[in-house]
Amino acid sequence: MTDVPDAAWQWAAKGAGAIAGSAVSLAYMLPRTRREAAIRFAVGVVCGLVFGTVAGLKIAAELGIADAIGTAETMLMGAAAASLCAWWALGLVMRLLQRWPAGGRVPDVGGNRDER
Repeated sequence: MTDVPDAAWQWAAKGAGAIAGSAVSLAYMLPRTRREAAIRFAVGVVCGLVFGTVAGLKIAAELGIADAIGTAETMLMGAAAASLCAWWALGLVMRLLQRWPAGGRVPDVGGNRDER
């Protein structure tokens, strides 16, 4: 039987984690349309694949389990967490951008500075 390289297992773990995280994010906050569901799923998978390694390493270090789990588990955990949180992070960015005026000026949060 042919041995599967370690890199293939890591990519498979990242892919599985990203898909699982995206599916869970769709389940706990149901989309309004099929298009929204497809976009949210795709964004979650991409974010899980891109940020899965870093997120997994950070989570494992914070929990103190980096020595207890393997590389594939770290990738799986990080990809699932990154894809699960991706939609919430994008929602926060969108809300901040919606508050931004159309002219592109930063909104004055602390009052009018010209009155000094």
